[in-house]
Amino acid sequence: MQDHPSAPFIAADVGGTHVRLGLVQAGAEGAPPQVLAYSKYRCGDHPGLHAILADFIQRCGTPVREAVIASAGYPLADGTVITANLPWPLSPVAIRQALGLDAVHLINDFEALAHAAAQVDASQVLHLSGPETPDIGPILILGPGTGLGAAVWIPTGTRPIVLPTEAGQAALAVGTELELQLLRHMLGQRSHVSVEQALSGPGLLNLYNAMCAVRGVVPAHAQPGEVTAAALDGGDPVARETLDVFCALLGSAVGDMALLYGAQGVFLAGGILPHLRQFLLHSDFAHRFLNKGPMREALERVSVKLVEHGQLGVIGAARWFLQSDFSEK
Repeated sequence: MQDHPSAPFIAADVGGTHVRLGLVQAGAEGAPPQVLAYSKYRCGDHPGLHAILADFIQRCGTPVREAVIASAGYPLADGTVITANLPWPLSPVAIRQALGLDAVHLINDFEALAHAAAQVDASQVLHLSGPETPDIGPILILGPGTGLGAAVWIPTGTRPIVLPTEAGQAALAVGTELELQLLRHMLGQRSHVSVEQALSGPGLLNLYNAMCAVRGVVPAHAQPGEVTAAALDGGDPVARETLDVFCALLGSAVGDMALLYGAQGVFLAGGILPHLRQFLLHSDFAHRFLNKGPMREALERVSVKLVEHGQLGVIGAARWFLQSDFSEK
């Protein structure tokens, strides 16, 4: 585009439950992007992302020619995206044609978060483990929502590199006899139990149903939010035990990923964890994060913080776009 980067553009953070949209404009030199307008939509209330974008553009009343979409999934050569967590197909090509845009760009949702989370203000975090400030090096950004996403932010001499991953699809590793029983039950229903099949909203429900089977009780909850609420109010010991296991498994998985990627810092994001701030802080998360045998000493030097998601995905997608070659055309 001839008038970019001064022209406003759409930045979308597309999750399995919600779509967050921003009308964004480049900030002054060195300043963060400006979010001129912002809205949040429920995915299930709309037939597709094209309808959500069309409504947002109409409400803004500002002509736009480009959009950048941050979404979970694996892009194919034909422009479609493989994703298990959206209620409708996602095709940037079809969106561009339907809305008459010049270009629609796609970025992994946690890749977008990585572009924003490395600059998060201290007021937006809860410290969970390690030093307050990480050493210079890779930063792991991950979190459970409708699925589990992860990306690695790698500093370089010039522009940082962000590595998107499909870490949520790796096999779940357990560390206690109870967790082994839960995994055995889940393996009876599927041939592969991935990390996100335990560490996500649907994963929490999977763990709860497995816990009910192990404890010999009839499930009383049918939604992840119900399990969380019952655990937090203390009225359901099985739900409470499930949430304990969820936090412990999360700590173990995050510790594994920190070692795999050589992370010096970890930011936890996603749609679930902000609701569990105090529970997570007093859970076995930190113990299991550090419980890696001789590598405990190394992980004690890794800073782990919980980040409030908010508009981070939108801002990160916008940062990626403004730093990309597309914005220089």
